[in-house]
Amino acid sequence: MDTLKELYKIGYGPSSSHTMGPQFASKRFLERNEKADRFVVELYGSLALTGKGHLTDEIIYQTLGRDRTEVKFRVDINYDYHPNGMKLFAYLDNKLIDEELVFSVGGGTLKHLDEPRETSHKSYYKQRSMKEILEYCEKGKITLLEYILECEDSDILDYIEEIVKVMFNSIERGLKKTGALPGPLKIERRAHNIYKKYLENKDFNSLVFAATLAVSEENASGGLIVTSPTCGASGVMPGVMYAYHNIYGYSIEEICKAVLVGGLIGNLVKHNASISGAEVGCQGEVGTACSMTAAAIAYLEGGTNYHIEYAAEIALEHHLGMTCDPVLGYVQIPCIERNALSARRAIDSAKFAILTDGKHYITLDDVVKSLKETGKDLHENYRETSLGGLAKIKLPTYEENEN
Repeated sequence: MDTLKELYKIGYGPSSSHTMGPQFASKRFLERNEKADRFVVELYGSLALTGKGHLTDEIIYQTLGRDRTEVKFRVDINYDYHPNGMKLFAYLDNKLIDEELVFSVGGGTLKHLDEPRETSHKSYYKQRSMKEILEYCEKGKITLLEYILECEDSDILDYIEEIVKVMFNSIERGLKKTGALPGPLKIERRAHNIYKKYLENKDFNSLVFAATLAVSEENASGGLIVTSPTCGASGVMPGVMYAYHNIYGYSIEEICKAVLVGGLIGNLVKHNASISGAEVGCQGEVGTACSMTAAAIAYLEGGTNYHIEYAAEIALEHHLGMTCDPVLGYVQIPCIERNALSARRAIDSAKFAILTDGKHYITLDDVVKSLKETGKDLHENYRETSLGGLAKIKLPTYEENEN
């Protein structure tokens, strides 16, 4: 498995697979073809179907140059390897000088056709399942945190401290903003008003909801956030950790360690299944974010390795089958509200697990395997294509805006 630096990435929303990935691909292609005077980019599969709402074409134009770039939405082409495919062409004097087929597989990660999903040249984690990790930790009498620190580079805590800083900054920016989010849906921001209610009632849930919404709204407006594990699910982990820091007094150092423990869960899902909504539905995005956050909470509250695994398992299990059906392709409905509610579910999952002895029947590995199978079985209409589910509902607000 990869380093957690490949899971937690700093970038601009609204989508790690539809915005960050295409931006990285375009920048890399541009650096290789500085002499080109014209570019053509074809978007395939989910990138073609929901690219407009996710601002995929806009980020490509910004990166390659609007006046010399043509973006084509090829909904007729879809690769089995991954639905987020794109092909870049570079021209000089009307002659094709370079082309590249690349796939944005989630979390901002790029792959070529049939390339293994790991990114690093070396494998940071020799154990590839939670079962193997738990057995290794039990044999060595170490915690999951100690295991992570043993596997990662020596600067991982410094890296995660910067990650937490960006997470919390995105919350504090989002809490101050009001008005409608970009796009034709004209969704009003809610974080600011809910935060005002928190200042009045000092209710824990109010701060969790406000902080989670703040990040999700920042993401929807193209703000700077952290993939945790994706842009579309970027509100869950920061929102809960912010509340635990501000209400329960956990230090930034403790929060960083919890984020590392949660990252191990995200890594397992990314390696053994998928965190891409276009590939497995929202169970892979918000479901994984909830699972990661539940593990982080269980760590903070003194849970054993087995409590942490159980908390992660509960959270992910109860997201199985969750579809990805964004209205008009925007990361707004149901994405923003879903982040807030899954934040609360993460807390409940951890609280439940801590009350037990950690023993249970269904393992995290079982659920990750089921997630992958369920994702494959989901009809493509429910995998970030905006062709089915909630995406088919005609909203009065949008119709009024059209008229």
